[in-house]
Amino acid sequence: MEKLNLPDITTRTRLGQNGKQEIFDEIRKKFVRLTDEEWVRQHFLHFMIFHLGFPASLIVVEATLTYNKMKKRFDILAYNNSGNPVMVVECKAPIIALTQAVFDQVAMYNMTLKVDYIVVTNGLSHFVCRINHESGGYAFLQKLPEFTDLK
Repeated sequence: MEKLNLPDITTRTRLGQNGKQEIFDEIRKKFVRLTDEEWVRQHFLHFMIFHLGFPASLIVVEATLTYNKMKKRFDILAYNNSGNPVMVVECKAPIIALTQAVFDQVAMYNMTLKVDYIVVTNGLSHFVCRINHESGGYAFLQKLPEFTDLK
């Protein structure tokens, strides 16, 4: 797998029954197929937990939401200590460019989630926006917020 612009991680991998490589997801507590996108997701999860201080118990991975009567699946959703969603993360494979379409995808999720922070990453580049729900605007931030910075 490709070296990412995230700290290295220690994780368990195995060859699955279908002959495909799998990686253990500490949040979902199971082995999942190791795709390029999953490699990014696992690195970003470890970064959130071990470098930004997010409690693993307040993170959900690959859950479904309904938008416009359609089922959509987001990559990572983090909650604050009050149980309110505060950050949604969309992960892409390193070869996927972080285009306006990627931002539109996660912004669509946020129409339902209404979080304050939106993150998109392909493991090489990371962008984070703080949403101002009152004005409807947003601002790109220079760095990802730590858990203690979130309200």
